[in-house]
Amino acid sequence: MKRFQMITEADARVLDYGSTVVLVARGHITPLAVDTLKARRITVVREGVDVDAESLAPAAEVRVVALASDHTGVALRSAIRQHLRGRGIAVHDLGTDGHDPVDYPDTAAAVALQVARREADAGIVIDGAGLGSAIAANKVAGVRAAMCLNQTLARYAREHNGANVLALGSTLVTPDEALAIVDTFLGTAMREPRYLRRLAKIRDLEGRRA
Repeated sequence: MKRFQMITEADARVLDYGSTVVLVARGHITPLAVDTLKARRITVVREGVDVDAESLAPAAEVRVVALASDHTGVALRSAIRQHLRGRGIAVHDLGTDGHDPVDYPDTAAAVALQVARREADAGIVIDGAGLGSAIAANKVAGVRAAMCLNQTLARYAREHNGANVLALGSTLVTPDEALAIVDTFLGTAMREPRYLRRLAKIRDLEGRRA
């Protein structure tokens, strides 16, 4: 990987789209370069950051999404699936396909397991309110699911908390709102060292007993 003492906008513009570069300890990124790096989905690894924590960050470029809903989210899931495939993103649609009652822990677990196994770069789970699916998905080690009602929460969930699964409530958002939330969630990367360090602490909580 290329190493930089300083990354300027001119540097950022010639780096390969979706690539990863190293910023040396106490290195600097100019303000204009920050926006260009984000637009080009370039990941900056800062020396001095725990490499293990870095590996916990969600994929900066999402190519494959695992998607599932219970019976209340069938229509919304269909709209999201069509939208993502229209953007060239591969979608693993894990159901359900009917309107008979389905338990949200089952659909949430199907998505969470694919994300935990890195069979998908990110996951989306849908039920009536999104809360139950988020709780269920978070029981799978390595999964950080967040229920988001708007684009601001979706951006924070990714950038600050490293969420790799998005939970949506089919009764709480319109299809247009949901698609905007999905685009923000999938398009936001996590780069700040202080946020990355916190992921390792979240990971450590998964094995803690009361």
